[in-house]
Amino acid sequence: MTLIIIVVTVIISFLAWQNPRLLDTLILRPPAVWRGEFWRVLSHGFIHADGNHLLFNMITLFFFGTVMENILFERIGAVGFALFYLAGIVVASIPDLLRRRRDSDYASLGASGAVAGMLFAYILLDPWAMLLVFFVPVPAVIFAALFVAYSLWAERHSRSNLNHGAHLWGAAWGVVFMVALEPALLPRFFSKVLGTG
Repeated sequence: MTLIIIVVTVIISFLAWQNPRLLDTLILRPPAVWRGEFWRVLSHGFIHADGNHLLFNMITLFFFGTVMENILFERIGAVGFALFYLAGIVVASIPDLLRRRRDSDYASLGASGAVAGMLFAYILLDPWAMLLVFFVPVPAVIFAALFVAYSLWAERHSRSNLNHGAHLWGAAWGVVFMVALEPALLPRFFSKVLGTG
C-alpha cells in the first residue's frame, strides 16, 4: 500500500508540474474549500512544489510507511492503513482551513503532514530507534523533541514557504491514531523513554 501511495503521488506531482491548471485545481486554497471545492483538502497532499520536496517526502514515507504497514495491516488492513494516511493529509490542513479561510493569497501543497503522522506513529512504537538525519544518527525521541520545538518556533518566526503547522498537526495525528488504536502504547512509550520498561 505504501508503494501504491508513493507511485500515485509521484505520477500526480509530475502531471501537475506539466500542467499549471491541474496544479491550481488540486492545491489547497482555503477560501476555495469554503466555497465548496472540498477535494482540495485531500488532493493537495498528492502534489509537490519541486523534485526535492517530492523526493524528501516519498523517501521518508517509504522507510516509515513500509514499517508501519507491516505493524498496522493485522489490525486495520490495507484500507484502514490507506485511510490512516489520507486522514493525515486532511487533519494537517484543518488549522489552515480555519485560520486562512479568507486569505486568497494562501496556498499549500505536499504530503508532509501525512508523512509526519507516519513518522511519529513509528516513534511512539520505538522511541530509541536510531534515525539518520542528514546522515547523522539521532535517537527517534530526541529527533521528535527537536522536530516539535523547531516546528513551533518556525510556525511563528520562519519566512520560508514550509507549512510547519501542517507538520505538527500531522505528527499529532499519528500519535493520536496509534493511542486510540492501542491505549497501552502511551504508558509503554514513556516507560521506554525513561528506561523503566
